[in-house]
Amino acid sequence: MAAPAPQELLSSVFGFASFRPGQAEIVEAVTAGENTLAIMPTGGGKSLCFQLPALCRDGVTVVISPLIALMRDQVRALRAAGVTAGALTSGNTQDETDAVFAALAEGQLKLLYMAPERLASGAAVGMLRRVGVSMIAVDEAHCVSQWGHDFRPDYLRIGELRQALGVPLAAFTATADEETREEIVTRLFDGVAPRTFLHGFDRPNLHLAFEAKNSPRTQILYFAAARKGRSGIVYCGTRAKTESLAQALREGGHLACHYHGGMDADDRRTVEHRFQTEDGLIVVATVAFGMGVDKPDIRWVAHADLPKSIESYYQEIGRAGRDGAPAETLTLYGPDDIRLRRTQIDEGLAPPERKSADHARLNALLGLAESLGCRRQILLGYFGEQADPCGHCDLCERPPETFDGTTAVRKALSAILRTGEYFGSGHLIDILLGQNTQKILDRGHDSLPTFGVGTEYDRRQWQAVFRQMMGHDLIRPDPERHGALRMTEAARPILRDEATITLRKDSVVRAKGRPAAKELVGEEDAPLLSALKAKRRALSEAAGLPAYMVFNDRTLIEMAQTRPDSLDGIARINGVGATKLERYGADFLAVITGAGEAMHPARRQLAGRDGGVLFDQLQQVQVDLARGPSGIDKYLSCTHSTLRHIAERKPGSIDDIARVPGMTEQKAERFGSAFLAVLAQAS
Repeated sequence: MAAPAPQELLSSVFGFASFRPGQAEIVEAVTAGENTLAIMPTGGGKSLCFQLPALCRDGVTVVISPLIALMRDQVRALRAAGVTAGALTSGNTQDETDAVFAALAEGQLKLLYMAPERLASGAAVGMLRRVGVSMIAVDEAHCVSQWGHDFRPDYLRIGELRQALGVPLAAFTATADEETREEIVTRLFDGVAPRTFLHGFDRPNLHLAFEAKNSPRTQILYFAAARKGRSGIVYCGTRAKTESLAQALREGGHLACHYHGGMDADDRRTVEHRFQTEDGLIVVATVAFGMGVDKPDIRWVAHADLPKSIESYYQEIGRAGRDGAPAETLTLYGPDDIRLRRTQIDEGLAPPERKSADHARLNALLGLAESLGCRRQILLGYFGEQADPCGHCDLCERPPETFDGTTAVRKALSAILRTGEYFGSGHLIDILLGQNTQKILDRGHDSLPTFGVGTEYDRRQWQAVFRQMMGHDLIRPDPERHGALRMTEAARPILRDEATITLRKDSVVRAKGRPAAKELVGEEDAPLLSALKAKRRALSEAAGLPAYMVFNDRTLIEMAQTRPDSLDGIARINGVGATKLERYGADFLAVITGAGEAMHPARRQLAGRDGGVLFDQLQQVQVDLARGPSGIDKYLSCTHSTLRHIAERKPGSIDDIARVPGMTEQKAERFGSAFLAVLAQAS
């Protein structure tokens, strides 16, 4: 029997009418058994690019994935869509492990998820040979990079596994830098370049925003308050801050908990489980809450502290809105963040060239933070993509006020140089403002030419100037001088009057109310969306599943906006596959129309497809001819299953119709010609 086509399974199993941009080419290459490396954005649909080929190919696809929670969630989501999948992890019960091995022995399993640590066992390769593995898929392939913060030593065994099994390998990652890509090719593909796909990095559903820190806790609380009841993540730079900010959110009436690497493993698992299953939960976390986050309906991500690089920022905000529905991001940053990130790089153990690359990555993020134009344009430009202004990031919506900052920057640089590059911004601002502090008097800095030359700005404005100078990499903290500011080579043209610089006027205005959140649907559709979410919550709780495994937000939004009035209409909604239509279709239709629709299971299998229309026409013909053309003959009818077979197979002759299961000679004689006329008209 011919293998099913990817497009057919995309619709019938996963419920999508079409691929996302770039997916079809990757699916085609992986299905054909080519060694493949796909660099795709976080939330760009990587999983489908190996799950779909696994269903099209013979044998078992083994998926190497870094986190138990991630594997278990993907297996549950696949099973909810009617796909046979299992996982072998240290978190399994004995019954779960036995069930996976039984399914493998019976040839029923299509996808087998495994942690890389399991490859350390010599028995693993023999077991994978016995069960007929025909392809290896590697999720989060950047874990093979020894310089990455997600490095997993056992990922280095995957290349050996590929050679031992002699099967194709498909590797997926959202990390785009050239250095990591080269390391993946070396370690997973033995240096032989695979078919490589560099997917577009635009996530148009994400709203990008940055704010300079000004009472950061209050800023985060205001942002969360406007999005109350929507799942979100707040990333923090320290463990202590995750705990205190989670407490503040709870005191503000939010459902919130903290997560960091210093917690007990059971406590971390509890938070992971709550986040997957509870609607509207906020997790305040360090980056330890990272790759395992595979919840598609996270509606916002906020950074209470600056991420360490532009790649980290991109991956972390990419955890929002994976279902394609609107999602929002906010990143707070200040001079202390910049100082900390610079110091972490300088005091690290990496070789000089690596430190230089890390400073460049941080510079790219700071350039995004201090941008004067469209943030999406700058972000995509870093990844080598050209784009027009997006029109809906914070700077497109509210262009910043700017001023010629050349003179102010020269004054600041002069103060830094005349004090021997031994002081931080606080003391330097005191000099520029002409403050007679004891520290200034003790060091004779009141006699410097720069003393008191900056009184046209107040302290807050000078702090903004110094922060932007750090953001433009004109000055850096010196770790050997306890973080004192020193000038970089990039500042010399400005100091010599060979270049100018434009700075932003910081409009630090305390919020007078809650900032408005982006609405998911229009005002007229909001009540229906709320009712659909309530139905989803009831069904998910009854089944013990995360809500998104019933349907994700994007699917419910489409239902609320299009208001289908039949199961055929429900079946055409993105995200509604055959299994989910069978389980949940009538329940959601009842919410939309106020009443359910009785539909025979055989007809329901054709819902949303051309065959469904044919089925209805054939059924009407059968009703009309049930007692013959004259209405006086013996009553005859075909079963629903027989009509479904005819609608699917489209037989071309009376003899072909007679061979359809359930047909008899008398039925073929009674209905055959009329059925052929319906089929001919449809073609």
